[in-house]
Amino acid sequence: MTAEIPLSAEKFEEIAIVSRETMDRLRAYADHLAEWQQTLNLVSRNSLEHVWERHMLDSIQLIRHLPEGATAITDIGSGAGFPGLVLAIATGLPTRLIESHVRKSAFLRETAALTGAPAEVLNLRVEDVAKAQRAEKSGKSGESVAADGNILTARAVAPLSKLCEMADSLGAQTCLFMKGGRWREELTEAEKRWRIKLQTFESLTSPESRILRITGLKKR
Repeated sequence: MTAEIPLSAEKFEEIAIVSRETMDRLRAYADHLAEWQQTLNLVSRNSLEHVWERHMLDSIQLIRHLPEGATAITDIGSGAGFPGLVLAIATGLPTRLIESHVRKSAFLRETAALTGAPAEVLNLRVEDVAKAQRAEKSGKSGESVAADGNILTARAVAPLSKLCEMADSLGAQTCLFMKGGRWREELTEAEKRWRIKLQTFESLTSPESRILRITGLKKR
């Protein structure tokens, strides 16, 4: 059995069709990730050498599923920045990266600064961000957590039912959730509690995985 050959940066650039400036920023991102990975477990060890397929391409494919007129992105459980930071770099849309882990948040801030990404890192739990948003809207808080993102993204964060709960609390208009082979089971469970308008798209990087685009989310 032959080992899987990693996707090269050059092949990624050919597939993703990104500008030279965007590619330079993504290369800087990949290098910074490899440096931090030596002391902090940001991605699985096996996936690091496949960074251009399993992380960069996996993330950037969401661009084709963004609704027309998208103005902002909120990424929950950002971790190493996939997909949120990649989308910020590639689209230029203002992006909030919500990450509760202190050192991962530090990595995200450094990488956003290094790449010039229009990304704000919130070292908070989603529940805290939602609470702050409600307080801000009611005029009870002088501390801004930025306007609601009209697009919510997430990858490998929580079961779909929990993601729907987070999306509802943040007032997301459109959700793009990346799910693996058990996405049908998660959808069945989520639909017990939520009314969901759903479109599914096959992932470019995994035939059994799906991108779930959710709108019109309401509690049953």
